[in-house]
Amino acid sequence: MTTRKTLALNPEAAASAEAPALKKKGRGWEISDKRLDALHEQARELRRHSSEAHKALAAKFVAADMGRYTFKRHAVVGSAIVDFNCHNLGLALAIDEEGQNVRLATRRDKSLESVGIQVMRIAAADILTDIDAVLKQLTQVMRDRIAEKKEAARAHKAANPKQTYSRPKSGDKPQGDAKRPPRKY
Repeated sequence: MTTRKTLALNPEAAASAEAPALKKKGRGWEISDKRLDALHEQARELRRHSSEAHKALAAKFVAADMGRYTFKRHAVVGSAIVDFNCHNLGLALAIDEEGQNVRLATRRDKSLESVGIQVMRIAAADILTDIDAVLKQLTQVMRDRIAEKKEAARAHKAANPKQTYSRPKSGDKPQGDAKRPPRKY
């Protein structure tokens, strides 16, 4: 029988309260392809063998119509696996299970917050006992995050008045020469 490796903190890194510096490799994180593949495989296993709290919250997310704000279960974000991730909001949900390494979770949270991802921690017992209160709290956090994103967009637009964005409208044809026929590949 094989033994499973568990994640452990480097003693020097554990003593540091700072988030690790970002590198220009692996989508902004210093991650090798081998490590990234291992993270994706681990996330796949976590999705296959989810806890009751994960299943209950995932069922609520599937039943809810949240528009463009969807949550992905056990998502790989940088060098971490978060329980639920909403990419559009930059919001990660972490479910605190019994026997979890608090120092590792704190370091992961700091690392995610350093790149602009807000982490919301939820106790698994709260999900199982009073999921409506958890969803109400999550809704408020989502509204606050949407307001932050809109305010940041307004501030960016005010700071960069000459920058324009041109998105084609749904009924518009793509820009180009109308006389020339389309290319055949």
